[in-house]
Amino acid sequence: MTRFFLRRTFSMAILMIAVSVSVFIALELSPGNVATMVLGPYSSEEQRNLWLEANGYFKPAYVRYLSWLGNALQGDFGPSIRFKVPVGEVLWPRVGNTAILGASVMIIVIPLSLLLGVLAGMKEGSAMDRTISTASIITTSIPEYASTVIAAAVFVFWLGWLPGTSSMSDGFSFRELILPVGVLVLYDFGYVTRITRASMVEVMTSPYIRTAVLKGLPYRRVILRHALRNALIAPFTVIMLQFTWLLSGVIVVEFFFAYKGFGALLVEAVLNLDVYLIEACTLIAVFVAVATQTLGDMGYVYLNPRIRFK
Repeated sequence: MTRFFLRRTFSMAILMIAVSVSVFIALELSPGNVATMVLGPYSSEEQRNLWLEANGYFKPAYVRYLSWLGNALQGDFGPSIRFKVPVGEVLWPRVGNTAILGASVMIIVIPLSLLLGVLAGMKEGSAMDRTISTASIITTSIPEYASTVIAAAVFVFWLGWLPGTSSMSDGFSFRELILPVGVLVLYDFGYVTRITRASMVEVMTSPYIRTAVLKGLPYRRVILRHALRNALIAPFTVIMLQFTWLLSGVIVVEFFFAYKGFGALLVEAVLNLDVYLIEACTLIAVFVAVATQTLGDMGYVYLNPRIRFK
């Protein structure tokens, strides 16, 4: 197990270095473009050259990369062109807001989807199975950009129960969090439910479950002690992947509801060509993706002893 964890950690570090090199080449390798984005398209060539010299852009590329990487590891991503402050002052509060949104979604999605998936998989082909499967397919088939409009039309303009924006301008508000969380839960729970159901159906038809039932073991004990752990292997891996989706896939929801999170910040950075903010957002998104996949692999090994002892 220890060797596996070390290998995965090493692979994660190598991948992050490769991504950092790609980001540097894409955005930093051409100093003239960086100077133009920072100073604006109407700056003179003399102004750009002075700025490049002051910021060390005339040094060799590998020296600039090592300096840039070292600053990034310390949380110094440079100044934001859009907000006129260091990137970290804008980035970390936005990441925290998205973490609040993502945690709220997962607190609902995980128990709800696992419960519904297990109930559907326990009795394949039953009325409950068909009802849960149909609901899961319908909700997953509606993308976020459509469900946001539908939710706003119903709960904001028709019923008038909820606010149409979630900017939290007067401080944190649970009411303003309901619609973004509801839209993301509506889209995500059906996917995890279907994965859980499929895994549960496969486990329930396995020989060792049939043997346990034929031996006369209580059905509840068969489910909880024998079937459930094996049935959770695939859903666990899928759930870990949802954290990556929540970080970068909430862009539509955050932008629509004016929620000041990571997704909306990434949109602002791209629209304003904020090169340093784009770099920081890219590195954060890739780090979360790699970290959650690594944790997913580790959890898979823990849940599946056959993998652990190979």
